[in-house]
Formats: sequence, C-alpha cells, structure tokens
Amino acid sequence: MLHETKRCAGPIDAAMDAPAAAVFSARRSVQAPPLNLPAGFRPNTRLKMDGLDFLSALPGAAIPVAFFDPQYRGVLEKLSYGNEGKTRGTRRCALEQMSEAVIGRFLRGIDRALMPSGHLFLWVDKFHLCQGVRPWLDGTALDIVDLVTWDKGTIGMGYRTRRRAEYCVVLQKQPRKAKGVWKTHNIPDVVQEQVSRRDHPHAKPVDLQGDLMAAVSHEGDFAIDPAAGSFSVLQAAQNRRRTFLGCDLNG
Repeated sequence: MLHETKRCAGPIDAAMDAPAAAVFSARRSVQAPPLNLPAGFRPNTRLKMDGLDFLSALPGAAIPVAFFDPQYRGVLEKLSYGNEGKTRGTRRCALEQMSEAVIGRFLRGIDRALMPSGHLFLWVDKFHLCQGVRPWLDGTALDIVDLVTWDKGTIGMGYRTRRRAEYCVVLQKQPRKAKGVWKTHNIPDVVQEQVSRRDHPHAKPVDLQGDLMAAVSHEGDFAIDPAAGSFSVLQAAQNRRRTFLGCDLNG
C-alpha cells in the first residue's frame, strides 16, 4: 500500500503562493511640508514678475508639483518661412524668448523648489523631443520617467509632416518612485483636448494638466508655474482644489 506523505510548505512555496506585491498604489503616502510664502506671493493670483526671481524666493524642497512651458524658438528657427512675425505668428514672436542657458536656470530653480520625489511636467515641441532635453537637466536631481502626447486636434506647420501634437515630459526629483507618490492610474499617454489660443498663443490643456497635478498631489497642495503664460495651470489648480502659485513677465 502506498502511503501519501504530506510535504510541509517551505519558504519558496510560500513565496509562490503569496499574491504579488503591487508596483503602484491608488493612495499617496507622502506629504508636502508646510510652506511659508515670501511677502507678496499671493496664492491663486496672476503674479507679474520674472520667473527666475520667483523660483529663487521659494523655500527649498517644499513643492510637490511644478509645470514649465519654456518660451523658445525651437523648430521655428529651422523653418525660416520668411513671414514669421509679420503675417504669421505675430503674438508668438512678440514674447520674450528663452535661451538654452536660461531654460537650464529655470530647471535648476524648479529642482531646488521641488520636494523629494516631486514632479515637474515640462512642455516641449517635436523638435526638442527629437533633439533631447537632457542637457537642460545638468546640475539637477531630475529624471525623465514618462511622456504624454497632447493631440491638439489642429494641424500646424512643418516642411514634411505637419505638427498636430505637443509633448509633456514627466520628470521626477530623486528618489524616483511611483508607489505611494503617483496615485492616479487611468491617464492615457495620448490625450486629445482642444484649446482656444485666442487669449494666448501657447495656451495648454487645462483638463490634462489638472489630471496630472491630481495624480501627484493632495487637495490643497501647491502647484507652481514660473512661466505661466495663459495661466492654464491656475485654472487647472482651481478645478482640482489645489493651490496655485505662479507668475509671468506679462502678468
């Protein structure tokens, strides 16, 4: 007669039977520290000031989320249509342009202001996406962790393919992690949202920016934008019950 022997489960068997640990969480376990604002920095208003001065006045390592849409020529320098600023793009050309060095200074200022594991959402065009933005990150603790494509639904310029999208590079300050930090997991990496550019030539999608800030902050947390332009981040923050703090040269 055969006797059945019962084997005791060892540590390997227990590990195989145990459910796999989730690599992400729907809860945000980190908290932003209290923020003591400099004099004259009024939340949820359109501050008129230089963005670099704004960043240098902020307390360090205190902000959970930042947005930055640098004003640069990018691909427009390569196209040379001849009528840029005359019969096309007059409002865009009137804006003060940022050099690569100035963009780097903005990123270092944002990096200083972000709390550990804080996020920066950086807007770039196709030209800078292809050329790469890593040189901008020199001297920071920022890592590229994701990318969102914004399908604007309208056709722009281009010698070969015509531009229809802009790109939001997702960066995180070290330590880089998602679990317990990024709490929303239904944001697609291609988003279509139409935006009116009647009031500003570089207006950005309010709903997408609201979704992104809600993924990496709590209600009441600060979201900063040191080059606010149309102040779409202000609108997004109000929609998501976050506290906006930002500025623009034109107010």
